[in-house]
Amino acid sequence: MEPIFVTDRIKNIIPIIREFVISELIPLEKDHLTRPFKQTEIILQAKREKVKALGLWGLHLTKEEGGHGLTLCEFGQLSEIMSLAPYYGQYTFNCQAPDIGNVELIGKFGSAAVKEKFLQPLLEGKIRSCFSMTEPEFAGSNPTRLGTTAVKEGDEYVINGHKWFTSSADGAAFAVVMAVTNPSAAPHERASMIIVPTNTPGFELVRNIPIFGETGEGWASHAEIRYTNCRVPISNLIGQEGAGFKLAQERLGPGRIHHCMRWIGIAEKGLDLLCKYAVSREIEEGVLLGEKQFIQGFIAESRVEIDAARLLVLRTAHNIDLYGAKAVRDQISGIKFYVANMFLKVLDRAIQVHGGLGLTDETMLANLYQHERGARIWDGADEVHKQAMARNILKTYGLDIKKKNK
Repeated sequence: MEPIFVTDRIKNIIPIIREFVISELIPLEKDHLTRPFKQTEIILQAKREKVKALGLWGLHLTKEEGGHGLTLCEFGQLSEIMSLAPYYGQYTFNCQAPDIGNVELIGKFGSAAVKEKFLQPLLEGKIRSCFSMTEPEFAGSNPTRLGTTAVKEGDEYVINGHKWFTSSADGAAFAVVMAVTNPSAAPHERASMIIVPTNTPGFELVRNIPIFGETGEGWASHAEIRYTNCRVPISNLIGQEGAGFKLAQERLGPGRIHHCMRWIGIAEKGLDLLCKYAVSREIEEGVLLGEKQFIQGFIAESRVEIDAARLLVLRTAHNIDLYGAKAVRDQISGIKFYVANMFLKVLDRAIQVHGGLGLTDETMLANLYQHERGARIWDGADEVHKQAMARNILKTYGLDIKKKNK
């Protein structure tokens, strides 16, 4: 589907990105599961140079950072197109998670020295980063409960702790670590965000955690990390000390737009594969799958659900552009659980239509579902978002559950 809120700034970019994705990236997919990751990196590095030559590098960046100064709503529509090549699109355009979130975080709250040392090479695509917040000992849905500490000693922080699901740590140059710096403060003011280079003594990548039996590499990895007396300069602090929770919310608001638009692109991919198989697979002599009413129902439901999700996400992105993430937190919660469920349903239908073939690695469907099932958990489980949204709605009717339970 064509983007629906096309502005003058993106109307000429859209066909160029679409053509690049179709001609340069989608042909790589047929060997994705058998090609060594290091070889994929080399291939995509060459593709990245082509993106730079087209003037499409870092589309999410401000003009001051070398980008096009697009709004979140504008960029989201481009992100969906990139996701038609779900394994390669975002990385090739240097706007993959978690780097895109770290860029926004450091760009907005980092000091001049931090920007020069860590942000600039990230913007140029010379390095990758990771985000290290979740801990195995505490519920990931409550970022105010952390065991990792950062204690000041002279002009350094000494960091100790245990993290997991540190996104994209494999091969990253630095981690943005959420650690307790003010243990006696109020719960939402105890933690800070600090940059820890991955070559710091005491930084240990224990393992890449297998997801549904598959251990990802590079930017597709989720690592377990131990920090043992990691010493970094106090100047590596992002923003103010004790502002970690606030920064996390600032980061995750736009981040959920990025995720949701990527998921919509993957849903479009799933529906495309479903339809292609439906019109080519003969189930009995002269009868195609697509002639069956059940399959037609899958197609119609998927089309409407994808279109509805896109409208919800772009409305939310537009309102973030206008009012900021905090003002539309309920909309952000809404798209997070709605879109995650929508695109997993579309993938599931596509798998079902392919029958046994859909369970194999002969198509990308099984691997996409395997990799993306976490969508209903990452960045806040469905249940957390639904509860937060419902409580805010009930508050407008006079029931303040938080206040009542104090």
